[in-house]
Amino acid sequence: MVFLRKVKTASGATAVQIAERKNRRDVVLEHLGSAHTEAELAALMSAGRDKINAGQEALDLDLSSDPQSAVVQSKHSRLLLETLQSAWSTLRFDAVEDEAFFQLVAARLIEPTSMSDARRVLAEAGMQPVHRNTFHAALRRCAEREYRDQIAKKCFEHASTSGDISLVLYDVTTLYFEAEKEDELRKVGFSKERRVDPQIVVGLLVDRNGFPLEIGCYEGNKAETLTIVPIVKQFQARHGLADMVVVADAGMLSMANLTALDEANLKVIVGSRPVKAPGDLANHFHWNGDAFEDGQLIDTITPRHGNTKTEAKRRRREPIWDPEAHPGHWRAVWAYSRKRAVHDNYTLTQQENKARAVIAGDAAVKGTRFVKTTAAGRALDTASLERARRLVGLKGYVTNIPANIMAPTEVLSSYHELWHVEQSFRMSKTDLQARPMFHRHRDAIEAHLTIAFTALAIARFLQDKTGFSIRKIIRTLRPLQDVTISLAGQQITAKPDLTDDARHVLNALTH
Repeated sequence: MVFLRKVKTASGATAVQIAERKNRRDVVLEHLGSAHTEAELAALMSAGRDKINAGQEALDLDLSSDPQSAVVQSKHSRLLLETLQSAWSTLRFDAVEDEAFFQLVAARLIEPTSMSDARRVLAEAGMQPVHRNTFHAALRRCAEREYRDQIAKKCFEHASTSGDISLVLYDVTTLYFEAEKEDELRKVGFSKERRVDPQIVVGLLVDRNGFPLEIGCYEGNKAETLTIVPIVKQFQARHGLADMVVVADAGMLSMANLTALDEANLKVIVGSRPVKAPGDLANHFHWNGDAFEDGQLIDTITPRHGNTKTEAKRRRREPIWDPEAHPGHWRAVWAYSRKRAVHDNYTLTQQENKARAVIAGDAAVKGTRFVKTTAAGRALDTASLERARRLVGLKGYVTNIPANIMAPTEVLSSYHELWHVEQSFRMSKTDLQARPMFHRHRDAIEAHLTIAFTALAIARFLQDKTGFSIRKIIRTLRPLQDVTISLAGQQITAKPDLTDDARHVLNALTH
């Protein structure tokens, strides 16, 4: 009986041989070759089966042929490339007719690396990469032909037809550079990673599911609060929107921002800082003390400016915000959570312990809370600690949406969608490795952000369709290669066996 035999070699490869069972021993008739990947093994096994079948008909296995006659001609991650191309077309990004730009986006998704190394990534996947100079030209075309505007319009069309763009989420992050000197754009500023490298500030606007809608680039030392109004107004003007809700965290809370967005007829929900709680909740504290129930909501008002006086304590009932009745105020919703209170109390205890260690001289002073300096030396700021203890478990939200339009529970749930934009930033920084950047000129930096923005849109699309992260999708499909081998003068192409995860991805994208 003639059969195929697999044998592990000393190098770790798998040798495929045609063998025959004689006298209870396996006699090797022909060595077909050695496989280093599952795809190569599948190709050799397929070629071996074809050769055995032909030999059974002709009773001639041509055993005089070169024992190393099987040669791998090409490998092609067809399923992966077809998946990326399908997402590109479905999102209608093919409106950007630039093969080099598509290849840069594909390389960013497959294996984020430098532009010069992108050719290797694409070649290994079975794509014929364009010349390196063509990649550089694509960066120039990105600005000249306004690729970001085209991609942003297609992102909006996709989000508006497949989701809900009545509520959008905004956040900022920083991307650092491997550079020593600053310039007009790359500046040393506040870094969320506490780095001292030149950086840029990047603002990202997404829909409530985290799908990207708009991206903006600002100087590295620009305050976060100064980024939200330009990018939201740009998004509003680009698509002619008149009514939508913008959600942002407490870092965006400034009266100037709220006023500017309100004047643009936009609805806003922004996280409030805990230091505002005593003023906003003065009425509640007067009538109820600092007792709260788990899940309790207090719908009240907050002054727009520090010198605005709020009439409080006259009535037990909280005032209902109305833009005409309270022109110097915004609406404020405060929520109490017992789970948050436990966490806040733990944090305060840690900070108190650190403060006591500083006072005792056992720890550094820098950045320590609840330490006050007097003529007698350092002491524990018990008054500030007590005020902080009264506010544990409270989280505030400021908005210009009246209660008759949006209930307080919906204000909270809308704000809690912010984790989607945070997840998109994590994807761009980890899976797509948008940092560090090595570009020096603004056009190239903006082009890099456009590539990362486009790749993020494809990644979010694939994740939403499959339930898998983009990293898992790449790891699932990239090893599954179509392999073409040359054997005894013939070319044979073998397709890979699909894993369960691969079937899930492909089925999800075709339904």
